[in-house]
Amino acid sequence: QVQLVESGGGSVQAGGSLRLSCTASRYSVCMGWLRQAPGKQREWISSISSDGRFTYADSVKGRFTISRDNAKKTLYLQMNSLKPEDTAMYYCAAGRLWDGNCPNADAGFAYWGQGTQVTVSS
Repeated sequence: QVQLVESGGGSVQAGGSLRLSCTASRYSVCMGWLRQAPGKQREWISSISSDGRFTYADSVKGRFTISRDNAKKTLYLQMNSLKPEDTAMYYCAAGRLWDGNCPNADAGFAYWGQGTQVTVSS
């Protein structure tokens, strides 16, 4: 079992920035961020492997940056140029490699945090 605890959510105006953090109880080779807006399906945002390979969804590419500190077992998501459509509950997730790559969908992750709310006002 891996326990994940997110922090850093909040309310911000459009164009602003937030930094999310996720602390894990133990190491996982793959970690990622997903989000879910009210009435919508959960959306994968980004993943990063323990050796630093990362991928992003097109919706956040160029605005969000994922990173991790393996020694601290902590995952980060720097979110810049936030838009109202970024409003959602943001979840940290952890899991294994699939064919050598980290998951790019929620089904690929085995462990989930409770989420942190991000609200972007126009």
